[in-house]
Amino acid sequence: MSLNPENKNTLFSIEVFPPKDDVGLAAIFDNLPKFAALNPDFISVTYGAGGSNVGLSFEISSFIQSKLNITPVAHLTCAGNCRAEIDAVLKQLRESRITHILALRGDLKEGREISDFQHATNLIEYILETSDFDISAACYPEGHPESPDQDFDLSVLKMKYDLGVRRFISQLFFDNEDFYRMVDKAEAKGIDARFEAGIMPVTNAKQILKMVGFSGAKLPSKLTKILSRYENNPVALKQAGINYAIEQITDLLTSGVDGIHLYAMNSPLTATTIF
Repeated sequence: MSLNPENKNTLFSIEVFPPKDDVGLAAIFDNLPKFAALNPDFISVTYGAGGSNVGLSFEISSFIQSKLNITPVAHLTCAGNCRAEIDAVLKQLRESRITHILALRGDLKEGREISDFQHATNLIEYILETSDFDISAACYPEGHPESPDQDFDLSVLKMKYDLGVRRFISQLFFDNEDFYRMVDKAEAKGIDARFEAGIMPVTNAKQILKMVGFSGAKLPSKLTKILSRYENNPVALKQAGINYAIEQITDLLTSGVDGIHLYAMNSPLTATTIF
């Protein structure tokens, strides 16, 4: 299965994550066919915070591939993992016939230090030198929160491209101009790749503020007003947040974006409404 079908100019993909409890576990396998009904080009599955729930990540990815006939993209993080641990994961992915990986540094596991792979570029280089997986990588419209400046961030993007990455999925952002600016600068630097825009609908104020804290994404004044206006009305906030995401996507599609990657937060209703 290809992530770049010739008959589709704009890719559409969805991200899901392994649940943390039994209720979520039962729901995820009920919800996956609902996501599949939207006919996404692929569904990405996160590695779990700090590499937790990795076994469940494999199970979800295998279900997507074998039962839904949709390409799964397995997230793989390297922070705190030694080469032997990465080799074991790659072996399991091969045995599950999962061939697409989103290679990330990830968050360092509590109590562990950086091991054999310090950066995503180290992981990407290792995978491409030792195996034949199809690799996607992350990009950051506002710059990685740990980058000293956006020029440095762009140089890292070029390193990933020079290693062989031809498909980038962006971190969440709420101002399309940041995404356009990043793509323009990447193209000027000779990065001829596909850039998928990562869109996260604001459906829960606490949740989105937590995500913004992790990612360093800024909240435009329009979105800040929405959060303030509807902070005590979760139903209205959810609808306003979905509308904001639809406006973002409409503008991106009008501008000819390569793809939309929807951070659906395991909610098929949100994904279906936006789709």
